[in-house]
Amino acid sequence: MSDCLFCRIIARELPSQVVFENDQIMIIKDIEPVAPVHLLAIPKKHIDNACDPRILESTTLNAIYSGVQEVVENLKIKESGFRLVSNVGRDAGETIPHFHMHIIAGRKLDTSMG
Repeated sequence: MSDCLFCRIIARELPSQVVFENDQIMIIKDIEPVAPVHLLAIPKKHIDNACDPRILESTTLNAIYSGVQEVVENLKIKESGFRLVSNVGRDAGETIPHFHMHIIAGRKLDTSMG
């Protein structure tokens, strides 16, 4: 999708700080971090969000979780903890309609969910 911000980043049309990449996903630094570690795990194939049926038709979730596991191990945040978040819909804070997971860590995170 030529108008999708993440598709443009994946196509290298826009700059980003890549932390991890393989043939299926890219993990980049968030440009508006909410914690010392705030990364975005993005599938290279455009999938709208977690409710898009295409997410179940591929190995996308396995690729994302595999990449997350490698990155949190490399960044040494596995033991202290991290949060994985995927926002779906405007009320949840979704701003880019391309499935992605936030990896948030590096400080004690608030446990309230609202």
